[in-house]
Amino acid sequence: MTARAALRRTMRALPFAAAFAAGSASAADLSPRYAAPSSAYTAPQPVYSWTGLYAGFNAGYAESSDDAFNNLVGVSGGKVKGAFGGVQIGYNYQLSPMFVVGIENDFEGGDIKNHDALNSAAVSIPWFMTGRARAGIATMDSRLLFFGTAGLAAGELKDGPINKMKMGWTAGGGVEWAFLPKWSAKAEYLYTEFKHDDLPDWNAAKFHTFRVGVNYHFDLFR
Repeated sequence: MTARAALRRTMRALPFAAAFAAGSASAADLSPRYAAPSSAYTAPQPVYSWTGLYAGFNAGYAESSDDAFNNLVGVSGGKVKGAFGGVQIGYNYQLSPMFVVGIENDFEGGDIKNHDALNSAAVSIPWFMTGRARAGIATMDSRLLFFGTAGLAAGELKDGPINKMKMGWTAGGGVEWAFLPKWSAKAEYLYTEFKHDDLPDWNAAKFHTFRVGVNYHFDLFR
């Protein structure tokens, strides 16, 4: 092959080589724009379950209306009030991530009595207990529970040397927060009313309670 023929073939191949080089450069420029999707996956936070048995303790303050009892000379007016503390046990069942129902029983003892030095009526509520149904709405991955509650109540009413157990009812509501997998804290308000017949100094055995408490949630019956 002569030098002239070789040169002619080389000149014919140059356009194809240039086109191939340009295509390769374009592909190299485009590759960063079409990076492969990331394979990383973040699992959603698990929804908390309230279902199961729980037990705990609480403390709070109780106060009646201003006309809970008469004084010794028969003048209407006076309230019982004081601190109390106790224990509770209950069971929740979570119907869905949002709705929770359950039952709870508690027993409380304290210093709920007449503290007025000018009114010497010896009236008090040494202890009381309730048995209630609960129903609520859970938010924040089901860890925050807003609930209403109502049921029966019983307690000891004292009037001087007379002391009798009386029945009644109670209703209220509160909020409970599961701050750990097996622990929750709650704040609760209850209105309670007892029968007060055959107790001479009692006008109305009605009182309000405000309490805070902590519960431990067992794995039983889940």
